[in-house]
Amino acid sequence: MDQQKTPRPDDPGAERVGCARCGRDAAGPAPLTWTCSVENGTRHYFCDDCARANLRAIEGRLDSSRW
Repeated sequence: MDQQKTPRPDDPGAERVGCARCGRDAAGPAPLTWTCSVENGTRHYFCDDCARANLRAIEGRLDSSRW
């Protein structure tokens, strides 16, 4: 089987990410305290503050557009 390797946020060559909710820049790969969500095949990263504020919606697997 051919599987494409998806870069993980903690890989040294990973691109910089920002919070999909508030726009906060991670200044590098996503920190371990950030949350990653895949919605409609697209990865979204949320900073620890936004993730904490919307924990119930995240655990309920609601798309971020419904928060």
